[in-house]
Amino acid sequence: MLMQTHEARLDALRKQLEKQGIDGFVIPISDEHLSEYVGSYAQRLAWLTGFGGSAGTAAVLKDTSSGKGAAMFVDGRYTLQVRDQVDGRLYEYKSVPQDSLAEWLAANAGQGARIGFDPWLHTRGWANAVAKALADAGAELVAVETNPVDAVWQDQPAPSAAPAFIQDEALAGRSSADKRAEVAEWLKTKKLDAAVISALDSVAWLLNIRGADVDRTPVALSYVIAHADGTADWFIEPGKVPAEVSAKLGNAVRIRPRADFTAALTELGGQRVAADPERAVAAIFAALEGAGATAVPLTDPVVLPKAIKNPAEQSGHRAAQARDGAAVARFLHWLSIEGPKGTVDEIAAAERLHEFRRATGDLRDLSFDTISGAGPNGAIVHYRVSEETNRKLEPGSVFLVDSGGQYPDGTTDITRTVWIGPGEAPAEVRDRNTRVLKGHIRLATQTFPAGTAGSQLDTLARQFLWEAGVDYAHGTGHGVGSFLAVHEGPQRIAKARGGQAGTDQELLAGMILSNEPGYYKTGEYGIRIENLVLVEERTIAGSEGDWLGFETLTLAPIDKALVERSLLSPAEVEWWNAYHARVREVLAPQLEGEALAWLEDACTPL
Repeated sequence: MLMQTHEARLDALRKQLEKQGIDGFVIPISDEHLSEYVGSYAQRLAWLTGFGGSAGTAAVLKDTSSGKGAAMFVDGRYTLQVRDQVDGRLYEYKSVPQDSLAEWLAANAGQGARIGFDPWLHTRGWANAVAKALADAGAELVAVETNPVDAVWQDQPAPSAAPAFIQDEALAGRSSADKRAEVAEWLKTKKLDAAVISALDSVAWLLNIRGADVDRTPVALSYVIAHADGTADWFIEPGKVPAEVSAKLGNAVRIRPRADFTAALTELGGQRVAADPERAVAAIFAALEGAGATAVPLTDPVVLPKAIKNPAEQSGHRAAQARDGAAVARFLHWLSIEGPKGTVDEIAAAERLHEFRRATGDLRDLSFDTISGAGPNGAIVHYRVSEETNRKLEPGSVFLVDSGGQYPDGTTDITRTVWIGPGEAPAEVRDRNTRVLKGHIRLATQTFPAGTAGSQLDTLARQFLWEAGVDYAHGTGHGVGSFLAVHEGPQRIAKARGGQAGTDQELLAGMILSNEPGYYKTGEYGIRIENLVLVEERTIAGSEGDWLGFETLTLAPIDKALVERSLLSPAEVEWWNAYHARVREVLAPQLEGEALAWLEDACTPL
């Protein structure tokens, strides 16, 4: 009989811990590739606890004598959601970074406790830090061979059997052989024999393949070991590689069963092998070192080339943005009619936007779960609508919609904030929205010297909010892939905090990032204006050195009803008018009838 309640599942897990001789276990949202989005087979945390967010970790102890013996750790994005979805009778709610999982384990596990973790779901750095905290408390972190959640999850789905497929070179812009040769040259330069490529988007980019194994990201569950002679071993489940894929890759890519990956790591004994400490799980390092290989911790050599889009990828992005922008414009026109009626809810709005994207005929998937936030829900930065939280879009309120699509030629990500009429938006809302807009324009129009990191530009987008004594608690920009991950490193635009990943990465021509300042008034409304931008070379008369700037890629109207015209400078008005002239130029040929008339009105100059 299947366990239907989360209480029964927790009880079964505790009995399994007893069988395996461990006193506790850590359950993250993760897979063997440390993916942002994971397949249904890897949704262990959701199965155990009911939590449906994209980031979180549970710690479960066998012994409950000192309390609940279990805790859920989430960041501020999920403070409300975790309480809606996870039973507070069973789990303590913990907020990171204020609360530390390692410290909670150390305080609650007890002297001599053995806390288990699955080394295929965590980085080595995480394991080392937690092991030290436990050791200081007289406890021990233990790698398990069998994940105890898997042992009790009776109807756990199998990993996806969807076939991999080729990403056409006309869209990729480079052959897989060319990319592998670049990695081989990097290996020789570093005096290395091989590199383990375990991040799914890196595997996809390197081999020019895509897949359908993970929602929202078109990747195939597999690993690559790339060698210094330009060849590669690709570890993927048998039956997932059609003949045309293997023929395209040729003999230089040896296709091997995914189950052989661990054994293949042990074959690298005596070699110097690169593995990325941020993208390769602890088990990979353990297997290499256990076989006598030298595991060299270096950033995945695919990460930076993947981030720098070549001309074909740039062209593809522009085509995808034009197509996506027309779908968004059709949605905004529909919303202008239906929103003020007070009958549309968040789920219906998200589904209608999805329908407009599907109608393009080229949509392969959404690039992430649409953030459809009405009124106070818009103030939850990474809000995800559910049946429990679904709200109506009320007349006289703010609606925030952050969404994107996966197309063969590009990945999109756009946020628009809309006033649901009738009537005029309150002065405070117009003020905050206009300050967000001013920051967006300031970043979009900035030129900067080569070598500039994203953290050096972050303040540009915040300055007008700071003048009013307000700010936002998320980064200003993230990298975006080409028909790959919507959140792609290594580049970011964000506050520099203690070497936070990506903030020290210099921006390079060809990188694509989001430009998304915002403002959030808890319990009332949220505002965000997001376009994607391409880093491009700039020529400045009389300049010294090399300079860069941004080309705005995203094309869709920004709501004029939320703009306080008096707060904009002449240069900002000029940007607004030029941007909307471009929106009209690109989108108008794709629209007709009332939608076209709406677009014409939305794009009239300020």
